Amino acid sequence: MIIDAKDLIVGRIATVAAKKALMGEEIIIVNCEQAVLTGNRKFLIAHYQNKAKRGAPLFGPYYPKRADLIVRRIIRGMLPYKQDRGRTAYKRVMCYLGIPHELSQQKLETIEEANVKKLITRKYLTIGEISKQVGAKQ
Repeated sequence: MIIDAKDLIVGRIATVAAKKALMGEEIIIVNCEQAVLTGNRKFLIAHYQNKAKRGAPLFGPYYPKRADLIVRRIIRGMLPYKQDRGRTAYKRVMCYLGIPHELSQQKLETIEEANVKKLITRKYLTIGEISKQVGAKQ
């Protein structure tokens, strides 16, 4: 299953991706930098900056700064990744910035329940903006 994350809420993408990965399906998520997190802008930026700066460079904990890795980490939180079936399911989930050349000709699916247009409030922020604020190089 190839999911186009443009204007989709990350948490709702993650629930669908985690369930399908646990059932044994390969999940590919493209355009991760255009996925959306809901909430207050200042709170979200402060929250992710705190996560990225936590720990020591030699000892961790390490939190990703790139948009595709942030989305993959959110999906990992919905999997039992410390168990064997969760680890194998996590290996089935791949996230990409933009659309890779080898996937450009394939059909992209979207999740209608996860669309940002269904939100009542307009307080949201894209993963790409959070990634830039945290200090990603891309």
